[in-house]
Amino acid sequence: FCPGCQALQPPAPRPDLFRLMDCDRSFRIDERQLQRRFRSLQRAVHPDRFGRRLPKEQYYSEQHSSLINKAYQTLLNPLSRGLYLLELSGVEPVQETDCDADSAFLMEIMEINEKLAEHKNEDSLEEIETLIKVKQEELTREVAAAFERDDLQEAKKLLAKMKYFANLEDKLKAKKVPS
Repeated sequence: FCPGCQALQPPAPRPDLFRLMDCDRSFRIDERQLQRRFRSLQRAVHPDRFGRRLPKEQYYSEQHSSLINKAYQTLLNPLSRGLYLLELSGVEPVQETDCDADSAFLMEIMEINEKLAEHKNEDSLEEIETLIKVKQEELTREVAAAFERDDLQEAKKLLAKMKYFANLEDKLKAKKVPS
């Protein structure tokens, strides 16, 4: 907001999402603090509050609201938060080929994919869902440790693995949706 007239200003071109959400630039974040900040910012700039303002301010409000949503979603999800931290550190984007050398890992992914393809009942989906969740939590802890050691290449490899599990999660959700 303009300090003089209190008019809403346009968002910065490439804001730091951590700064915007008042979080330390770290893989470990306080989700409750993030949620409080999200709600507070949305209350301040939500388009519903700017319905009677100038069209320019209404437009800025939409931009801010969209940016706050993006920041919240990016920082809330461990995979996107890790990828964003790598981007801020100037590390090239993660490719799924970043962990291709790990044949045991790729076999595990193939096996889970096969289980998903031939699932017989709801129980088998629950079992796969639990397995994916456990793996994601394990990888999240390993990524946090890699970032804390400032081992960005290791974090990048682990995030590539997380991407595989995120894809499996998406496939699982698609299977669970009743047709």
